[in-house]
Amino acid sequence: MDLHALARRGVYVGITAWTEPTLVASGYYPPEADTAEERLRHYAAEFPVTEVDSTYYSPPSERVAQLWAARTPADFVFDVKAYRLLTEHPTPPKSLWKDLREALPPAVAAKRNVYPRDVGREVMDEALDRFLGAPEPLRTAGKLGVVLFQFPEYVHPVKRSYAHLDWLAAGLGSNTVGAVEFRQRAWMDDDHRETTLSFLEERGFAYVAVDEPQGFRSSMPPVAAATAPVAVVRFHGRNAQTWERKGITAAERFRYDYTEHPDELREWVPRIEALHEAGRPVHALMNNCYADYGIRSGRLLAQLLEEAA
Repeated sequence: MDLHALARRGVYVGITAWTEPTLVASGYYPPEADTAEERLRHYAAEFPVTEVDSTYYSPPSERVAQLWAARTPADFVFDVKAYRLLTEHPTPPKSLWKDLREALPPAVAAKRNVYPRDVGREVMDEALDRFLGAPEPLRTAGKLGVVLFQFPEYVHPVKRSYAHLDWLAAGLGSNTVGAVEFRQRAWMDDDHRETTLSFLEERGFAYVAVDEPQGFRSSMPPVAAATAPVAVVRFHGRNAQTWERKGITAAERFRYDYTEHPDELREWVPRIEALHEAGRPVHALMNNCYADYGIRSGRLLAQLLEEAA
Protein backbone atom coordinates (compact mmCIF):
# COMPACT_ATOMS: atom_id res chain seq x y z
CA MET A 1 0.00 0.00 0.00
CA ASP A 2 1.57 3.29 -1.14
CA LEU A 3 0.30 5.90 1.31
CA HIS A 4 2.21 8.65 -0.48
CA ALA A 5 0.34 7.84 -3.70
CA LEU A 6 -2.92 8.12 -1.77
CA ALA A 7 -1.77 11.50 -0.47
CA ARG A 8 -1.04 12.69 -4.00
CA ARG A 9 -4.74 12.09 -4.64
CA GLY A 10 -5.51 14.28 -1.63
CA VAL A 11 -6.09 11.84 1.26
CA TYR A 12 -3.32 11.92 3.85
CA VAL A 13 -3.29 9.04 6.34
CA GLY A 14 -0.88 9.09 9.26
CA ILE A 15 -0.48 8.88 13.01
CA THR A 16 0.03 11.24 15.90
CA ALA A 17 3.03 11.08 18.21
CA TRP A 18 5.64 9.28 16.08
CA THR A 19 8.00 9.45 19.09
CA GLU A 20 5.58 7.81 21.56
CA PRO A 21 7.68 5.49 23.79
CA THR A 22 5.40 2.48 23.35
CA LEU A 23 5.65 2.89 19.58
CA VAL A 24 9.44 3.00 19.80
CA ALA A 25 9.36 -0.14 21.97
CA SER A 26 6.97 -1.94 19.59
CA GLY A 27 9.60 -2.78 17.00
CA TYR A 28 8.13 -0.56 14.27
CA TYR A 29 11.43 1.27 13.93
CA PRO A 30 14.42 -0.81 12.80
CA PRO A 31 17.31 -1.09 15.29
CA GLU A 32 19.44 1.31 13.26
CA ALA A 33 16.76 4.02 13.59
CA ASP A 34 17.90 4.85 17.11
CA THR A 35 17.73 8.65 16.98
CA ALA A 36 14.87 11.12 16.63
CA GLU A 37 16.17 12.04 13.18
CA GLU A 38 16.31 8.47 11.90
CA ARG A 39 12.88 7.61 13.31
CA LEU A 40 11.29 10.58 11.62
CA ARG A 41 12.98 9.69 8.33
CA HIS A 42 11.79 6.09 8.64
CA TYR A 43 8.23 7.11 9.46
CA ALA A 44 8.08 9.74 6.69
CA ALA A 45 9.25 7.22 4.11
CA GLU A 46 5.99 5.32 4.65
CA PHE A 47 3.47 7.92 5.81
CA PRO A 48 2.79 11.34 4.24
CA VAL A 49 1.52 13.19 7.32
CA THR A 50 1.88 13.30 11.07
CA GLU A 51 0.57 15.32 13.94
CA VAL A 52 3.06 16.90 16.33
CA ASP A 53 1.67 16.64 19.84
CA SER A 54 4.79 17.68 21.77
CA THR A 55 3.87 21.28 20.96
CA TYR A 56 0.82 20.90 23.23
CA TYR A 57 3.05 20.40 26.26
CA SER A 58 5.75 22.95 25.50
CA PRO A 59 6.02 25.74 22.92
CA PRO A 60 7.85 24.72 19.75
CA SER A 61 11.06 26.30 18.54
CA GLU A 62 11.82 27.51 15.05
CA ARG A 63 15.06 25.52 15.10
CA VAL A 64 13.22 22.24 15.68
CA ALA A 65 10.76 23.10 12.91
CA GLN A 66 13.72 23.63 10.58
CA LEU A 67 14.99 20.15 11.41
CA TRP A 68 11.59 18.59 10.80
CA ALA A 69 11.41 20.27 7.40
CA ALA A 70 14.91 19.12 6.48
CA ARG A 71 14.38 15.50 7.51
CA THR A 72 11.22 14.77 5.56
CA PRO A 73 10.28 14.39 1.87
CA ALA A 74 9.20 17.45 -0.06
CA ASP A 75 5.53 16.48 0.03
CA PHE A 76 5.39 15.55 3.72
CA VAL A 77 2.91 17.44 5.94
CA PHE A 78 2.97 18.29 9.64
CA ASP A 79 -0.19 19.11 11.57
CA VAL A 80 0.78 20.92 14.76
CA LYS A 81 -1.16 20.70 18.01
CA ALA A 82 -1.62 24.03 19.75
CA TYR A 83 0.08 24.79 23.05
CA ARG A 84 -2.26 23.98 25.92
CA LEU A 85 -2.52 27.54 27.27
CA LEU A 86 -4.09 28.58 23.97
CA THR A 87 -6.89 26.03 24.38
CA GLU A 88 -7.69 26.75 28.03
CA HIS A 89 -6.07 23.62 29.40
CA PRO A 90 -4.22 23.74 32.74
CA THR A 91 -0.69 24.92 31.97
CA PRO A 92 2.31 24.67 34.32
CA PRO A 93 4.03 28.08 34.42
CA LYS A 94 7.39 26.33 34.00
CA SER A 95 6.34 25.34 30.45
CA LEU A 96 5.97 28.98 29.38
CA TRP A 97 8.64 30.91 27.53
CA LYS A 98 11.22 31.96 30.13
CA ASP A 99 10.73 35.71 29.79
CA LEU A 100 6.94 35.43 29.91
CA ARG A 101 7.15 33.20 32.98
CA GLU A 102 9.48 35.60 34.75
CA ALA A 103 7.17 38.52 33.99
CA LEU A 104 4.23 36.91 35.78
CA PRO A 105 3.24 38.20 39.22
CA PRO A 106 4.87 35.97 41.87
CA ALA A 107 1.52 34.65 43.08
CA VAL A 108 0.62 33.56 39.54
CA ALA A 109 4.05 32.10 38.77
CA ALA A 110 3.80 30.02 41.96
CA LYS A 111 0.60 28.30 40.84
CA ARG A 112 0.74 24.66 39.84
CA ASN A 113 -1.22 25.50 36.69
CA VAL A 114 -2.39 28.69 35.06
CA TYR A 115 -5.19 29.50 32.64
CA PRO A 116 -5.74 32.40 30.24
CA ARG A 117 -7.60 34.35 32.93
CA ASP A 118 -4.54 34.10 35.19
CA VAL A 119 -1.94 35.43 32.77
CA GLY A 120 -4.00 38.15 31.07
CA ARG A 121 -4.59 39.19 27.48
CA GLU A 122 -1.14 40.71 26.87
CA VAL A 123 0.60 37.43 27.69
CA MET A 124 -1.98 35.48 25.70
CA ASP A 125 -1.45 37.69 22.64
CA GLU A 126 2.30 37.23 22.89
CA ALA A 127 1.97 33.47 23.41
CA LEU A 128 -0.21 33.12 20.32
CA ASP A 129 2.16 35.19 18.18
CA ARG A 130 5.18 33.20 19.29
CA PHE A 131 3.47 29.86 18.88
CA LEU A 132 2.30 30.62 15.36
CA GLY A 133 5.71 32.02 14.41
CA ALA A 134 7.70 28.94 15.42
CA PRO A 135 6.50 26.67 12.56
CA GLU A 136 7.52 29.24 9.94
CA PRO A 137 10.17 26.89 8.44
CA LEU A 138 7.41 24.33 7.83
CA ARG A 139 5.16 26.98 6.33
CA THR A 140 7.96 28.22 4.06
CA ALA A 141 8.69 24.66 2.92
CA GLY A 142 5.01 24.02 2.18
CA LYS A 143 4.89 21.37 4.91
CA LEU A 144 2.59 22.99 7.47
CA GLY A 145 -0.81 21.38 7.44
CA VAL A 146 -3.21 22.62 10.10
CA VAL A 147 -2.80 23.98 13.59
CA LEU A 148 -5.01 21.86 15.82
CA PHE A 149 -6.87 23.56 18.65
CA GLN A 150 -8.31 20.86 20.89
CA PHE A 151 -10.63 22.16 23.60
CA PRO A 152 -11.45 20.35 26.86
CA GLU A 153 -14.92 19.23 27.86
CA TYR A 154 -15.45 22.21 30.19
CA VAL A 155 -15.38 24.62 27.24
CA HIS A 156 -19.04 25.04 26.35
CA PRO A 157 -20.71 26.88 23.43
CA VAL A 158 -21.14 30.16 25.28
CA LYS A 159 -20.30 33.77 24.45
CA ARG A 160 -16.83 33.64 26.06
CA SER A 161 -15.88 30.55 24.03
CA TYR A 162 -16.99 32.10 20.75
CA ALA A 163 -14.94 35.20 21.61
CA HIS A 164 -11.89 33.03 22.27
CA LEU A 165 -12.29 31.35 18.87
CA ASP A 166 -12.61 34.77 17.24
CA TRP A 167 -9.34 35.78 18.92
CA LEU A 168 -7.61 32.67 17.59
CA ALA A 169 -8.96 33.23 14.08
CA ALA A 170 -7.65 36.80 14.06
CA GLY A 171 -4.23 35.60 15.16
CA LEU A 172 -4.04 32.88 12.53
CA GLY A 173 -4.58 35.25 9.66
CA SER A 174 -5.04 33.99 6.13
CA ASN A 175 -1.93 31.85 5.62
CA THR A 176 -2.52 29.20 8.30
CA VAL A 177 -5.51 26.86 8.61
CA GLY A 178 -6.74 26.28 12.13
CA ALA A 179 -8.62 23.09 12.99
CA VAL A 180 -10.92 22.85 16.01
CA GLU A 181 -11.71 19.72 17.98
CA PHE A 182 -14.29 19.91 20.75
CA ARG A 183 -14.66 17.53 23.66
CA GLN A 184 -17.92 18.96 24.95
CA ARG A 185 -20.84 17.31 23.19
CA ALA A 186 -23.07 20.38 23.53
CA TRP A 187 -21.24 21.95 20.57
CA MET A 188 -22.79 19.36 18.27
CA ASP A 189 -26.16 18.71 19.88
CA ASP A 190 -29.37 19.51 18.03
CA ASP A 191 -29.48 23.04 19.45
CA HIS A 192 -25.92 24.02 18.52
CA ARG A 193 -24.69 21.92 15.60
CA GLU A 194 -25.71 24.25 12.80
CA THR A 195 -24.38 27.30 14.63
CA THR A 196 -21.10 25.57 15.47
CA LEU A 197 -20.38 24.50 11.91
CA SER A 198 -21.39 27.80 10.34
CA PHE A 199 -19.33 29.74 12.90
CA LEU A 200 -16.23 27.68 12.10
CA GLU A 201 -16.78 27.95 8.35
CA GLU A 202 -17.16 31.72 8.47
CA ARG A 203 -13.80 32.00 10.24
CA GLY A 204 -11.95 29.48 8.10
CA PHE A 205 -11.60 26.83 10.81
CA ALA A 206 -11.69 23.16 9.89
CA TYR A 207 -14.10 21.19 12.03
CA VAL A 208 -12.29 18.10 13.31
CA ALA A 209 -14.39 14.97 12.89
CA VAL A 210 -13.66 12.26 15.44
CA ASP A 211 -14.11 8.58 16.02
CA GLU A 212 -14.23 7.89 19.75
CA PRO A 213 -16.26 6.18 22.49
CA GLN A 214 -19.83 7.39 22.85
CA GLY A 215 -21.96 7.98 25.91
CA PHE A 216 -19.72 10.41 27.80
CA ARG A 217 -19.96 14.17 28.33
CA SER A 218 -16.76 14.44 26.34
CA SER A 219 -18.07 12.27 23.50
CA MET A 220 -18.52 13.96 20.15
CA PRO A 221 -20.78 12.32 17.56
CA PRO A 222 -19.07 10.90 14.45
CA VAL A 223 -20.09 13.79 12.20
CA ALA A 224 -18.00 14.39 9.09
CA ALA A 225 -18.30 18.05 8.12
CA ALA A 226 -16.12 20.15 5.84
CA THR A 227 -15.85 23.79 6.95
CA ALA A 228 -12.46 24.79 5.51
CA PRO A 229 -10.18 24.11 2.52
CA VAL A 230 -8.77 21.13 4.48
CA ALA A 231 -10.79 18.47 6.29
CA VAL A 232 -9.51 16.64 9.36
CA VAL A 233 -10.52 13.34 10.94
CA ARG A 234 -8.91 12.03 14.14
CA PHE A 235 -9.31 8.43 15.26
CA HIS A 236 -9.11 8.03 19.03
CA GLY A 237 -10.22 4.41 19.22
CA ARG A 238 -13.29 3.20 21.08
CA ASN A 239 -11.88 2.11 24.43
CA ALA A 240 -14.75 3.16 26.68
CA GLN A 241 -13.06 1.71 29.76
CA THR A 242 -10.20 4.20 29.60
CA TRP A 243 -11.78 7.17 27.83
CA GLU A 244 -12.29 9.33 30.93
CA ARG A 245 -10.02 7.49 33.36
CA LYS A 246 -7.71 9.75 35.34
CA GLY A 247 -4.05 9.20 36.06
CA ILE A 248 -3.12 7.18 32.97
CA THR A 249 -0.94 8.01 30.00
CA ALA A 250 -2.33 9.09 26.66
CA ALA A 251 -1.12 5.81 25.17
CA GLU A 252 -3.14 3.84 27.71
CA ARG A 253 -6.19 6.05 27.25
CA PHE A 254 -6.21 5.53 23.49
CA ARG A 255 -5.15 1.87 23.61
CA TYR A 256 -7.38 0.45 20.92
CA ASP A 257 -6.57 -1.65 17.88
CA TYR A 258 -8.85 -0.90 14.91
CA THR A 259 -7.41 -3.84 13.00
CA GLU A 260 -9.43 -6.08 15.33
CA HIS A 261 -12.56 -4.07 14.39
CA PRO A 262 -12.15 -3.29 10.67
CA ASP A 263 -15.81 -2.43 10.16
CA GLU A 264 -15.35 0.58 12.43
CA LEU A 265 -12.84 2.02 9.98
CA ARG A 266 -14.93 0.90 7.02
CA GLU A 267 -17.73 3.15 8.33
CA TRP A 268 -15.48 6.13 7.69
CA VAL A 269 -14.61 5.37 4.07
CA PRO A 270 -17.74 7.02 2.57
CA ARG A 271 -17.44 9.90 5.04
CA ILE A 272 -13.84 10.56 4.05
CA GLU A 273 -14.81 10.30 0.38
CA ALA A 274 -17.53 12.91 0.98
CA LEU A 275 -15.06 15.22 2.72
CA HIS A 276 -12.73 14.79 -0.26
CA GLU A 277 -15.33 15.99 -2.76
CA ALA A 278 -14.05 18.59 -5.22
CA GLY A 279 -10.50 17.57 -4.35
CA ARG A 280 -10.47 18.93 -0.80
CA PRO A 281 -7.44 17.48 1.05
CA VAL A 282 -8.34 15.23 3.97
CA HIS A 283 -6.02 14.50 6.89
CA ALA A 284 -6.91 11.23 8.65
CA LEU A 285 -4.82 10.88 11.80
CA MET A 286 -4.67 7.80 13.99
CA ASN A 287 -4.48 8.84 17.63
CA ASN A 288 -4.76 5.29 19.01
CA CYS A 289 -1.16 5.81 19.96
CA TYR A 290 -0.39 2.66 21.97
CA ALA A 291 2.49 0.59 20.56
CA ASP A 292 2.06 0.21 16.79
CA TYR A 293 -1.75 0.22 16.88
CA GLY A 294 -1.89 3.53 15.01
CA ILE A 295 0.56 2.35 12.36
CA ARG A 296 -1.41 -0.81 11.62
CA SER A 297 -4.74 1.01 11.79
CA GLY A 298 -3.50 3.66 9.36
CA ARG A 299 -2.39 1.03 6.90
CA LEU A 300 -5.78 -0.66 7.15
CA LEU A 301 -7.67 2.59 6.58
CA ALA A 302 -5.52 3.32 3.52
CA GLN A 303 -6.23 -0.15 2.20
CA LEU A 304 -9.98 0.29 2.68
CA LEU A 305 -9.89 3.66 0.92
CA GLU A 306 -7.92 2.17 -1.96
CA GLU A 307 -10.36 -0.72 -2.33
CA ALA A 308 -13.30 1.70 -2.44
CA ALA A 309 -11.72 4.00 -5.01
